Amino acid sequence: MAPIAIVFGVLLVALSGISYLFAEAYSPTIFIPSFVGVPLIILGVIAMKESARKHAMHVAAVLGLLGFVLPLGRVIYASIQNGFVLDLKSGSALGMAALSGAFLVLCIKSFIDVRAARKQREGQASP
Repeated sequence: MAPIAIVFGVLLVALSGISYLFAEAYSPTIFIPSFVGVPLIILGVIAMKESARKHAMHVAAVLGLLGFVLPLGRVIYASIQNGFVLDLKSGSALGMAALSGAFLVLCIKSFIDVRAARKQREGQASP
C-alpha cells in the first residue's frame, strides 16, 4: 500500500502543477492538492519500513478522507451559492476529491484484506 500512497501523492502534486499551468491568475489555493499530496508521498516512504507501516497508512487514510470531503464540500457550497460552474477551481477540487476518494477506497480495502489475512493466520495457528 505504501507505493500506492506515493503514486496518489504524486498525482495530487501533478494536479496542482497542471492547475498552475492553466490558471489565469496566481493564487496559493492552486496548491491545495499538493498540501495533501506531499504528506502522502512522505507517509508512503515512511510506510516502506515495516515497523511504521500501520501508523503511517492510517494517517494517510485520514488524509485521503480529508482530501475527499473538504474539496467536495467546497464545491457543493459554491454550487449552492452561485450555481455549479465547471471552471478551473471546481475542476481541480473535483479532481482532488476523486483522487483522494479512490485512495481512501483502496486504503479501506487494504485494511480489510490485512485484517482477514491476520484472522486466517490466527485460525490456522489454533489446533
